[in-house]
Amino acid sequence: MIVTVTLNAAIDRTLTVPNFQPGHRHRASASLTSAGGKGINVARALKRLDAPVISTGLAGGRTGDRIIEELAYEALLNDFVRIHDESRTSSAVVDPTAGTLSEIYEWGPAVRPEELDMLFDKLRYLARVATYVVFSGSLPRDVPDDFYAEAIRDLNRRGVMCVLDTEGEPLRHGVDAEPYIVSPNQREAESLVGQEFEDDEDFRMALDAIVELGARNVLITQETACFAAFREDRATRRFRAVTDRVDPVAAVGAGDVLLAGFLAARSSGRSLEDALAQGVGCAAASVLELGPGRFDPREASRLAAAVRLEELQPLPLT
Repeated sequence: MIVTVTLNAAIDRTLTVPNFQPGHRHRASASLTSAGGKGINVARALKRLDAPVISTGLAGGRTGDRIIEELAYEALLNDFVRIHDESRTSSAVVDPTAGTLSEIYEWGPAVRPEELDMLFDKLRYLARVATYVVFSGSLPRDVPDDFYAEAIRDLNRRGVMCVLDTEGEPLRHGVDAEPYIVSPNQREAESLVGQEFEDDEDFRMALDAIVELGARNVLITQETACFAAFREDRATRRFRAVTDRVDPVAAVGAGDVLLAGFLAARSSGRSLEDALAQGVGCAAASVLELGPGRFDPREASRLAAAVRLEELQPLPLT
């Protein structure tokens, strides 16, 4: 079982608006409403790959009720902690003419200490059947920046492999807790190591730097590519995996799908190389569809077969 954790779950509404211009009145040509938040996106993608998954986190108010209803409608197994304050709503506007995406996120609910204690208890219970526990997304209000770090340290002691995908201070604290995998996107990784990436050498430097900060393994995700560092047989192997760029419908959530594709392959015993190819193929397929976490598994398999995988040599010592 893979457990995904979404503290800042949301109702996501995605509108397709050709020729979108701020300050003008528009009529959407299409819309999609669903439960969202990064951990839910990962769970949705895992389900499409037939990987056993359960989604947990925090959900509150009428919006929280709607989140649970949407998960049930999608037949996504879930076990959320219900909280007093209202869960958030997020909106995205896709302009297919200009190829742009505009996103608006609410801050999310204020969370009480006793509600966090309930979530910790739930995680310890679910961890009994978990191979991986995936912590994804931002933290809502009044949740300390070291929440993920505390949870990872606790689950590490229980022999659970923890995966972390967040940003900012929660990422800095979380990496220090030695998660099994850290999976930032390029912008989040640049912020973590303190410099922009221009070429493959910069990415190799970042992989090694994030390992030095505490992560046991690293995936830096992009729309149709990733850089990875994994420790196998007492050696660290570094990879670049990329497929041909596709014309995106909406790129939101591609990193979540890449992580899901990778974890689904690894949990079923496939090689590291196969898992990276599947992750990139799933991510590329996901940008062809509206709504995060959605993709056609057959298209993902086709794109995965075309992934170019290169093993990178370590940077020379200076």
